[in-house]
Amino acid sequence: MKKTWSLILIACLILALGLAAGCGGDQGQPQDAGNPDKTITTKLVVGVIGEPHTEMLKMVKPKLAEEGVDLVFKDFTDYSQLNPALKDGQVDTNFFQHIPYLEEFNAATNSDLVWTVKIHTEPMRIYSKKIDKLDKLPDKAKVGIPNDGTNSGRALAVLQSAGLIKLKEGAGVNATTRDIIENPKELDIKMADAATLPRVLDDAVICCINTNFALDAKLDPMGALFVEPGDSPFANVLVVRPEDKDDPRIVKLGKALQSDEIAEFLKDNYPACVLAF
Repeated sequence: MKKTWSLILIACLILALGLAAGCGGDQGQPQDAGNPDKTITTKLVVGVIGEPHTEMLKMVKPKLAEEGVDLVFKDFTDYSQLNPALKDGQVDTNFFQHIPYLEEFNAATNSDLVWTVKIHTEPMRIYSKKIDKLDKLPDKAKVGIPNDGTNSGRALAVLQSAGLIKLKEGAGVNATTRDIIENPKELDIKMADAATLPRVLDDAVICCINTNFALDAKLDPMGALFVEPGDSPFANVLVVRPEDKDDPRIVKLGKALQSDEIAEFLKDNYPACVLAF
């Protein structure tokens, strides 16, 4: 009789454990016990560095939380670290770069990272300490541009947009000085590290300078002689691994970063420095 009761107790215990396991539900999509229709937040790790990108992400974090996405920031101190970190799976996405930079990284490292949405652009500008209008630019004037691949081509495109030179058709963002087919003022175009160009202004008549370096040097973007056109291909984008391009979390983040709230933030805090798409 004791043996029978022992078997019954064991059977009941097994049944109870089975029911408890069954009540656990889908562990991949847990639900809020107080609201069965609400899925618990899933994490999305974003690689970040510097402003305005980090501040923009902080602004959309509460909205994403309402939509079931816990936005987590992983800070970096060197731009060159972000794409390798994404490629290796340390982060789910990053937001810091423009399209030509991404394309150059992919080509150099045999990678296949992709961008999902354009968010904003930080226009390159032409600055001077010696003239106040481009039509006062003298013949054979010294012109400073960045010496790195994507930004030198970008600067040449800016000079072309300003009507100072003409590039070979199809030169694109990878243009070099060899692609110049018209230089009516015989401008003396010199290359220097992008970060040093504000100092080069003491010697050159004009320089094409990236917004971040101009701001660091306390140059006034509103006082620039020329601004890169708004159709520039150098849009800052959200970047992911190819298999995550349609991930619902990524889609939600992209929409949040393109919101009217972000556009207003850029307008109020970065006038004439950052343009929203």
